[in-house]
Amino acid sequence: MTGNNQNKPLQHDLSVVLCGEAGQGIQTIEHVLTGILKRTGYHTFTTKEYMSRVRGGENSTEIRIASERVATYVDRIDVFFPLSKDAVTHLANRLSEDTLILGEKASFDSSINMIDIPFSAIAEEVGGKIYQNSIAVGVVLGMLQVDAAFYKEYYAKYFASKPADVIEKNILACSRGYERGARLLETNAFQHDLKTNPDVYNELLMNSAEAVALGAIAGGCNFVSSYPMSPATAVLVNLAGYSHEFEIAVEQAEDEISAINMALGAWYAGARALVSTSGGGFALMAEGISLCGMIETPVVVHLAQRPGPATGLPTRTEQGDLELALYAGHGEFPRILLAPGSIEQAFELTHRAFDLADKFQVPVFILTDQYLMDSYYNIPALDLTALQNANHIVETDADYARYKLTENGLSPRGVPGFGKGLVRVDSDEHTEQGCITEDLNLRVQMSDKRLKKMDAILGEFISPELVGCDDYETLVVCWGSNYHPVKEALTKLDNKKVAMLHFSQLFPLHPDVTVRLEKAKKLILVENNATAQFGKVILLQTGVSVQNKILKYNGMPFSVEELVVEIGRIASEG
Repeated sequence: MTGNNQNKPLQHDLSVVLCGEAGQGIQTIEHVLTGILKRTGYHTFTTKEYMSRVRGGENSTEIRIASERVATYVDRIDVFFPLSKDAVTHLANRLSEDTLILGEKASFDSSINMIDIPFSAIAEEVGGKIYQNSIAVGVVLGMLQVDAAFYKEYYAKYFASKPADVIEKNILACSRGYERGARLLETNAFQHDLKTNPDVYNELLMNSAEAVALGAIAGGCNFVSSYPMSPATAVLVNLAGYSHEFEIAVEQAEDEISAINMALGAWYAGARALVSTSGGGFALMAEGISLCGMIETPVVVHLAQRPGPATGLPTRTEQGDLELALYAGHGEFPRILLAPGSIEQAFELTHRAFDLADKFQVPVFILTDQYLMDSYYNIPALDLTALQNANHIVETDADYARYKLTENGLSPRGVPGFGKGLVRVDSDEHTEQGCITEDLNLRVQMSDKRLKKMDAILGEFISPELVGCDDYETLVVCWGSNYHPVKEALTKLDNKKVAMLHFSQLFPLHPDVTVRLEKAKKLILVENNATAQFGKVILLQTGVSVQNKILKYNGMPFSVEELVVEIGRIASEG
């Protein structure tokens, strides 16, 4: 780690990492810095890794600053701010001779080659230790020569609720850091060739937690019941924030069992309800999911995955709950599993989930994970052109039969008070009118009726997205949040015979998928779990066995670099 950048090629994509203890305000630096950079016209991407503690430990955040769009994590660290004494050790495997380390020399081993930035001393001159964060923001802005007007305006808005002297001191601290950052350019310790784009100023800077919440609103969500559990809580919080504007009833339930049953009751009454939870909470909902299958009441469940079993790594990422969602609930009944891979898909698929649940009267699960939920980047806009919500509720007549036997398995769904009919639902096997029955022949008919919906659901299958040349020899199969990591890795691999097939609908799979898979001479599966759960779904649904697997389950997302190495290695093997 020499920090000597004088002979390094000029950067078009800069990876800045800050690392410190929980409670040091690293998230504040992240939010302020990315907000200013977007206004300046830089494309940005931010992701974080943090420990499950309020104080102590080592947390880090990565901010990619680029001339072109970026939307995924890299191992490479170009500029490193160690804000605690153990930060260098914590990220030692990601530091290289080209990493520019900026920190307080006195706090670290003298063997570490870093440029001294006396954060503590400068902060005390400004007004106290609390202003160290704004100094760090200023250093980066000075290195990029951002116009001072951008950060002055942003700080005035960001701290608008604070006293005037707090705003002034933060601006002063940022200016002092800016001077230090500009000096790095003057001394050739740092050079870059990053370009700004004025169009970025008006773009959206958001994460998928916000996108899921907005997608739910677009889908007509007017009731949310959840028990807080990271990383799903952010969706509940976002919907609560919009509740008055969009007339959403928000209920923080006493537990997840109550949450799922409240949502089922809301759908039964004619509302459109969402439950947001994580693996441990979802496990408690299994009986409610089975009730949903029997009474054929729609429900939308957002399942934000994190490593298990049990509490596992509660603040890390994993794709380990696919099989949990696929098999949750006793008995046999249809369901739909969706897994967005981008902010745009998080919005679009959540919106669509409400219509699919309503139309087919089944549970629809939206699978995200901590990495997808907590990562920010800028996007041009959300597509609002297809935001029509069909009404699938019927007005009942006096002879209304809630579970009428039909060719396609879809019975007319009425709600209490809308029409003359009585809307009966029952958790026992039932007649067409919803009365308990032990007629064993009728049991078979009702079971077949429910399962017939699978054919209708496949009629609206969301096809996987092919990225790359259609004339591929190697096909990389992935799902959910691995969309952007694999996509960028293939760009850097630059092998026209390697393509990506990304699935955003995980179940059911359409038989046509088999053609895509069997066309490849070599298949590679990329998943964030230990047992290739989606690979097993593919085998179950298509009969295709994916032999080559790249699996990661240490709680961290895939980096672009490791995917380039692993995909390249497998693709080149004879």
